[in-house]
Amino acid sequence: MKQKNSPALGHNKNSFLKTPVEHIDIKSFDARKIIESMSKMSFTSRDTANAAKIYNEMLVDKDCAIFLTIAGSTSAAGCMNLYSDLIKYNMVDAIVATGASIIDMDFFEALGFKHYQGSQFQDDTVLRDNYIDRIYDTYINEEELQACDRTICDIANTLEPRAYTSREFIKEIGKFLKKNAKKKNSLIEMAYDHNVPIFCPAFTDSSAGFGLVIHQEENPKNHLTIDSIREFRELTEIKLKSKQSGLLMIGGGVPKNFVQDTVVCAELLGKQADMHKYAIQITVADTRDGACSSSTLKEASSWGKVSVTREQMVFAEATSVLPLIASDAYHRKNWKKRKRRNFQNIF
Repeated sequence: MKQKNSPALGHNKNSFLKTPVEHIDIKSFDARKIIESMSKMSFTSRDTANAAKIYNEMLVDKDCAIFLTIAGSTSAAGCMNLYSDLIKYNMVDAIVATGASIIDMDFFEALGFKHYQGSQFQDDTVLRDNYIDRIYDTYINEEELQACDRTICDIANTLEPRAYTSREFIKEIGKFLKKNAKKKNSLIEMAYDHNVPIFCPAFTDSSAGFGLVIHQEENPKNHLTIDSIREFRELTEIKLKSKQSGLLMIGGGVPKNFVQDTVVCAELLGKQADMHKYAIQITVADTRDGACSSSTLKEASSWGKVSVTREQMVFAEATSVLPLIASDAYHRKNWKKRKRRNFQNIF
């Protein structure tokens, strides 16, 4: 008996990959009135409006360095241009992200590949037969993803064989994209242009890892490595150079904990660093499981990481509220008065 989601006779791979995900443009709509209306509501609406208010406070505070953290698959789901615009319009100063967000999604599309709208109900064995990967209702051509892996290896093969932080290696990717990008203004390229450092503390858990494994396999005695210890020290140095700091955290995971831990790291080094003054986290994680992703910002204050004065948890799927928060901030134009911090240049 034919399964409900089985392809029709004559079905081929291209019929799965025919509707590309289109990335939202926060400049094309003005969310200020929506945010203002939501502030008069309750539940997640009011939380979202308060998060937007706190984000604008970060942008107004001339002493505040803003860290964006990205975990999960919002880049593949349509927020890629949103993140690039946050850099372009000087609304973030440093980024901490998963390797997948930066390499499997952003770099992947910069090479000219796309993510496609699909279905979460599709028979995954059929997708595997067609070499298609699924992220909930989004499809990726596995053959193209492996081409992305290979390109990472090719970039590594051109570099001096030594220890690099993920920040250094991603900067080299930015340099590569200036000449070779098929899709311009990716997050990596935009960060390269505006001296915004990108850190991926779990860099190898992505296409970067696959590409660098190939690189080491092909160059067993003369290859580069990733120094995650030094990048922790580098991120802590950025925190120490910032009078105040604010966190805009999308999801949780390693990026969330990594940037929060800079305060603790500074203390252990015998240096003074204030807790992060502002903090926003957008997540769907359940606080009852004791995990990093779900831990509240008030809980982080017990560790000496985040001040509880200006913080907001927004329990929502990020693609549903982040565009509103970002559009609101863009159209209020507080970013126009900020000075670029150019943190990439301190290393």
